[in-house]
Amino acid sequence: MTNLAERQSETEHLERLSSLVADILAEAKQQGASAAEAGLSVERGLSVTVRLGEVETIEHHRSQGLGVTVYFGQSKGTASSSDLSLKAVRETVASACLIAKHAAEDEFAGLPDADLLATEFPDLDLYHPWELVADEAIQIAKISEDTARGYHPDISNSEGANLNTYQGLRVAGNSLGFLHGYPSSRHSLSCSVIAGVGDNMQRDDWWTVARDAVDLESAEAVGRKAAERTVRRLGARSLSTRHCPVIFAAEVAGGLVGHFIGAIRGANLYRKSSFLLDHLGKPVFPAFMHIHEQPHLPRALGSAPYDGEGVATHPHDLVKDGILESYVLSTYSARKLGMKTTGNAGGVHNLIVEPGDLDLADLLKKMGTGLLVTELMGQGVNIVTGDYSRGASGFWVENGEIQFPVEEITIAGNLKDIFMKILAVGNDVDLRGNTRTGSFLISEMTVAGN
Repeated sequence: MTNLAERQSETEHLERLSSLVADILAEAKQQGASAAEAGLSVERGLSVTVRLGEVETIEHHRSQGLGVTVYFGQSKGTASSSDLSLKAVRETVASACLIAKHAAEDEFAGLPDADLLATEFPDLDLYHPWELVADEAIQIAKISEDTARGYHPDISNSEGANLNTYQGLRVAGNSLGFLHGYPSSRHSLSCSVIAGVGDNMQRDDWWTVARDAVDLESAEAVGRKAAERTVRRLGARSLSTRHCPVIFAAEVAGGLVGHFIGAIRGANLYRKSSFLLDHLGKPVFPAFMHIHEQPHLPRALGSAPYDGEGVATHPHDLVKDGILESYVLSTYSARKLGMKTTGNAGGVHNLIVEPGDLDLADLLKKMGTGLLVTELMGQGVNIVTGDYSRGASGFWVENGEIQFPVEEITIAGNLKDIFMKILAVGNDVDLRGNTRTGSFLISEMTVAGN
């Protein structure tokens, strides 16, 4: 929790940065820019890594940065600097102006429409600094790794435990009158260990992340889960090539959602490099699927009152009743497509796949016989065609029960077909990121092995 003195200090710091952004915008106008936008960030944190009970790294992070974009009519120039001195700020603005003067005109370039900019700024409870000293951080990481290493005699080695803390201030403004900033924090703890029986070696990990350290899983829980996940992979084998149902566990199901977002992102659409081109208003998932954005959830990792351009964020549906309701657009991509920005410059904010009634055990029973995927490898995804092929590991399931661990296989299909073949979404929702989803049960995919 932050005390009164800390809050007053952050408020004063925020006011100084806001004043600097206002000065930058004024400087851009003085240098001839017809419009401008600027952003400032000041960040600090601590990172500690422990391996085999010994400290490997201790890093204190401090950084600051300035980014400024200017427009001379429809010509755009951008420059950045890590030096916030008055001289450096003027030189950065001058560099952006010089670039804009030599850049080609682009009819779609420019600031967002003024009426779309955020004017209300709800308190999203995003700032919970964790004032750890290095010794305390080391002790937490050691507890996590010691728990994992002591879990089972087959755990023979460790890739270590890592604790990270972050807190920062970001301020954004533009020449339309938008000027706002807020502090935020993010903390994480991870652990990874190695187990071996004979020549069979396996590794796995677990991690926890939150805005507030009190919401993190305990060091013991992180270590125990890392160890459990590692040991259960011992004895993994490959499969013969087959077609079968597949469950994407919650921790990897978010990746499928990420490919969907990539396919409806404005830049891919106006470049005509998406397999979901011209699919607005059409079914892209089964009718029970509901995917929506909730950018104002308190303490959530993806929460933000406005996007990277200052456009107000708002809850909205991307998929409802299986139908694609909205693309993911910035101001520029929206103008290229003859549409309006969706407030997604910089990405989506708390993407939620509405869960069903079944937990993972129920999904396994519903699947009967098939593959449970818990890890994916490789980059075999083509957003232009939708072709999907990635290395995978997990568990073979028969009669709704896990039979043995599986490795050295590839799962393949086309994303358009994979999305439509989703039979159920689990209620085992993974909250550790910007996408919140449970496990996916897919009726059939190609599994290539021996």
